[in-house]
Amino acid sequence: MSSSANLYALIAAAAAEAGGTPVFVEDGAVKLRYDALDAAVTGWAAALAGRGARPGDRIVVQAEKSVDGALVYLASLRAGLVYVPLNPAYTPAEVAWFVADAEPALVIDDAALAEIAVAVAPGTEFATVARGPDDLAAILYTSGTTGRSKGAMLSHGNLASNALVLKHAWRWQKGDVLIHALPIYHVHGLFVALHGALLNGSTMLWHAAFDAEAVIDDMTRATILMGVPTFYVRLAAHPRLTREAAAAMRLFVSGSAPLREATFADFEAKTGHRILERYGMTEAGMICSNPYDGERIPGTVGYPLPGVEARIRDEVLEIRGPNLFKGYWRNPEKTAEEMRADGFFVTGDVATMDEEGRVAIVGRARDLIIAGGLNIYPREVELALDAVPGVGESAVIGVPHPDLGEAAVAVVTRTDPALDEAAILAALAGTLARFKQPRRILFAEALPRNAMGKVQKAALRDAHKGLFAPISPPLDGEGLGAE
Repeated sequence: MSSSANLYALIAAAAAEAGGTPVFVEDGAVKLRYDALDAAVTGWAAALAGRGARPGDRIVVQAEKSVDGALVYLASLRAGLVYVPLNPAYTPAEVAWFVADAEPALVIDDAALAEIAVAVAPGTEFATVARGPDDLAAILYTSGTTGRSKGAMLSHGNLASNALVLKHAWRWQKGDVLIHALPIYHVHGLFVALHGALLNGSTMLWHAAFDAEAVIDDMTRATILMGVPTFYVRLAAHPRLTREAAAAMRLFVSGSAPLREATFADFEAKTGHRILERYGMTEAGMICSNPYDGERIPGTVGYPLPGVEARIRDEVLEIRGPNLFKGYWRNPEKTAEEMRADGFFVTGDVATMDEEGRVAIVGRARDLIIAGGLNIYPREVELALDAVPGVGESAVIGVPHPDLGEAAVAVVTRTDPALDEAAILAALAGTLARFKQPRRILFAEALPRNAMGKVQKAALRDAHKGLFAPISPPLDGEGLGAE
């Protein structure tokens, strides 16, 4: 087995061609250039190995976005480790579950990251570990409707195939500069954006978090922005976003949640750019994309990417391709449940496909809420709510939100009439990450049920669809994420 199937080998080759081009620019300062990238990654890989991590071991990383954090990911690839990123918003109780499930050789938080950084010696000898295309590169946890998270196992081959297809599909070209304002604990920022820039030898204007003012400032020296719909809602509402401000830009990509047609139209009216909406998921990276050349139709996610097969069965989208994950970590039963005998994966998304193959996602078969690009599974929130003293039963629904796309709202019954919204939210604070906590707690005498006793969530969504006003204030970047 050679190291050529190791995704890092592709990145190192692209870095060698890029020479002195900056890799990361943060707050106007060049943090690293491509001709120094390999030495930096070598140092980090040696440091991880020096702390006992061996090929095939998992490393869990829960840290705020940073250049060092990106280098740890690249070092993990080079060292043949399995990278397991976690949202920094997760509580200690949530992290404890992930660590118990993944059984990592190392757990790296912000403090550990800073400690390792001090000891990193760039240029240390460290050979890229040989990996085959089916060897695991990462495990990304994606919550299930039962409330238990599932670890999607992604191989070097999965990630490389998807990155190379997107490089062509989105016409990455010499001189492209990416505004990187996404988090790097999930598919969108870690794989789609980071891999795209690295394999093209492109500079990334690195933002620790999304800020509309700072992103507009960077548009004068960039060509590509990847974001979740919430980015575009806030940009379109900003008075400084004009055709002149976006004149240097080539491509705006949106994903991780549905883009409202009104946002698409507003953004085009202000900038002259039609946002390219695509569709993906943790288990497969990018699956469909509106065309770079051709009509980008709002409300659709375009066509299956080259090499990806898609079909509709019982109204649900099923897919197969080299990007499709290797199954769920230590969960063969769930893997078998969601895989067809012919290798197609059941996405759980209700979709339509026209005669030309253009796909539109029209709903979700699973009980999922996507708020600001982050997945919230109601069952997990309901379990936490039901554990609060004084709560009888609960139902968590997603309702339209002008900023986040959707917001989680809980409808609860009470056994303690004195229990109020503030007390329930306070009880959830130490149990659930902030982005999972309901935006509102509503009280009811009883939850609506059908003849079989199942809570009628559709009725609840309809009853509360106008809960949030058309204009919502910024939320300090909270809740902006990706697949």
